[in-house]
Amino acid sequence: MRTITRTVELDATPAEVWEVLTDAPAHADWNPFITKMDGDLEVGRQIEVRIAPPGGRPMTFRPTVTDVDPAHHLAWLGRLLLPGLFDGAHSFTLEPLPDNHTRLTQSETFRGALVPLSGGLLQHTEAGFDAMNEALRQRMARRHSA
Repeated sequence: MRTITRTVELDATPAEVWEVLTDAPAHADWNPFITKMDGDLEVGRQIEVRIAPPGGRPMTFRPTVTDVDPAHHLAWLGRLLLPGLFDGAHSFTLEPLPDNHTRLTQSETFRGALVPLSGGLLQHTEAGFDAMNEALRQRMARRHSA
């Protein structure tokens, strides 16, 4: 098992951050890591996600949404071929901070037989989290200045 976690503080309320995170069609406009997110963000539904990790190969997968708590938490579980081979549980957690700010924690826990062989992929994913968090920080700042 391996977990990657990245946190960013945003100049926006959790509701404002949630609006941007869940606007699936707009990800292509601002998100350098999750370049496509398509489908209904409802528990039990399968969505289509395309990631473009910096320095890695873009890939498309179809995770199942496992949690939706508006303005608080969004999570999904993706699998490679069979359960237990390479599973990734991805989540976004939004915490309100003083002065209408939000702490966003993006995390993914990887489990399965192939995880020990996936060091390069996981490093690229980590860089993708950083790139997405920074792009989101910039997007929220632009929204506030507009």
